[in-house]
Amino acid sequence: MKNQSIFFVLLLFIVSCKEKITTPATSVTKIEIYDPELLEIIDTNAVIEVLADGFKWSEGPLWLPTENKLIFTDVPDNTVYSWDEKNGKQIYLKPSGYTIINDKGGKEGANGLMLDGDGHLILCQHGNRTVAKMIAPLSAPVDSFEFLATTFMNKKFNSPNDLYIAKDGDIFFTDPPYGLPGQDQDSTKELAFNGVYRLKKDGSIVLLDSTLTKPNGIVFSADEKVMYVANSDPDHALWMKYEMDANKNITSRTLFAEVTHLVPTQKGLPDGMKISKKGYIFASGPGGILVFNQDSRQLGVINTGQATANCALDADEKYLYMTAHSYLMRVKLK
Repeated sequence: MKNQSIFFVLLLFIVSCKEKITTPATSVTKIEIYDPELLEIIDTNAVIEVLADGFKWSEGPLWLPTENKLIFTDVPDNTVYSWDEKNGKQIYLKPSGYTIINDKGGKEGANGLMLDGDGHLILCQHGNRTVAKMIAPLSAPVDSFEFLATTFMNKKFNSPNDLYIAKDGDIFFTDPPYGLPGQDQDSTKELAFNGVYRLKKDGSIVLLDSTLTKPNGIVFSADEKVMYVANSDPDHALWMKYEMDANKNITSRTLFAEVTHLVPTQKGLPDGMKISKKGYIFASGPGGILVFNQDSRQLGVINTGQATANCALDADEKYLYMTAHSYLMRVKLK
């Protein structure tokens, strides 16, 4: 089947009677179909909605089933926002990730978000350079945190970015330098590498990979036998695949997909990812959200027209929510 592009003009979504979302006239989206299998996921008549705008860099979307709402971060603004059908965009938590006065970290807030097995909100905090747990119920968030991981070999993390919490409670996370003002050249950077880690329930931390230049998004397959990690380096824009044994130790490491050739002409880099219950991988990258099957075949692209950082599915996987630079968007799935 020849590549087929289905073009959609962004639907201007009314968040409330007082707030109307506007988008640049040049911001036109398209769903690019590379394989007919994509049509099993997205209807050809699906419309990409703009739900909210005005963010500096939207990230970390997470659906809260008990609250029936989406939360997501604006990293430079040190804020977690919420969005739901009734109330639209609201501030959920501020500050979100830079709370230590006079600390030598960056001043950016939280990035990746996830719920642990007890329903606590776990945050990758750029500014605090830590993985933290919010000490408050989801229904009444406050900026009170327990730091779960702050150092490795007595050296501060760079700026934890994204995470996955396994069924047994272990936390897997990435640690690129994006939260540091000077990134890899920052004078406060203590680790000589950018790593992928495993925080065990007993508090011990294991370095899983120190070879990726900019480790970023991280997800696991439903059976937790495979881990995927994005590398958001424009010179090495790719996703790695790690086979895991029953104890979640890495048994093999292979290239899943590479898109370095797209970087010069498309907005965005490999970043946040989500895997659907059917096993499809929604990965932010050049052009928007790239859709893969488990065999690493790219089925198409949900082109947002923006550099797109991350995505999330709601509880029923009815919608895919996308954080795309200054926008929050969504598209209906089958």
